[in-house]
Amino acid sequence: MSREKFGVALPEELVDELEELVDECADLGASRSESVEAILTAYFESDVDHVARVREIIIRR
Repeated sequence: MSREKFGVALPEELVDELEELVDECADLGASRSESVEAILTAYFESDVDHVARVREIIIRR
């Protein structure tokens, strides 16, 4: 599986939550990038209707 790098801009609240998650998993030695990858992997492997969920989140914001 190849990897592609890209930047994202996140609201401060999400950055704070991500930092907390990274801190809580410090024993794994995972970076923020690896944590975001794990979050996305879990999301896309779930049984959620991804299009509907993303549309709902975007509309709410």
